[in-house]
Amino acid sequence: MLSNWDSVSSPVFTNRPKVAFSAGFTDSGAVGPFNTETTLVYSRVITNIGKAYSPITGAFTAPVGGVYYIRFTASHTGSSEFMGISRSKNGQSIMYSPGNNAGGYEALSDGLSLELEEGDVVYMPLPLGNRLVDSRVNHNTFSGFLLFTV
Repeated sequence: MLSNWDSVSSPVFTNRPKVAFSAGFTDSGAVGPFNTETTLVYSRVITNIGKAYSPITGAFTAPVGGVYYIRFTASHTGSSEFMGISRSKNGQSIMYSPGNNAGGYEALSDGLSLELEEGDVVYMPLPLGNRLVDSRVNHNTFSGFLLFTV
């Protein structure tokens, strides 16, 4: 009798595009606040299967049409500036996640399933007046992977 896992080696899975990325932000400490929305560039690549994430621009470009899971983590500490982060697709904001601004250490994490067409671009803008704090241990990350093609 075959188990459900025996089907993993079937052509359905072996011919599927492989797309996954994860990148840490910076180890330079505080970033922001800026007086305009600023695209964040996560330059510390952890994984970049399919090479669809650019550590130069901070953007993920969908290599195939499909449903992708896109997520981030963010942190902020020790100041009164706001912490929040946006997700944008092809120049349009699709989601904003605000922090609590409690004045101490704050952490924020969020994700969404997003249908993308080949060539769609997703990136993480830091809204004006917001600030993040990072270190060499990657408190701020941007990640995503292909769930399935459509």
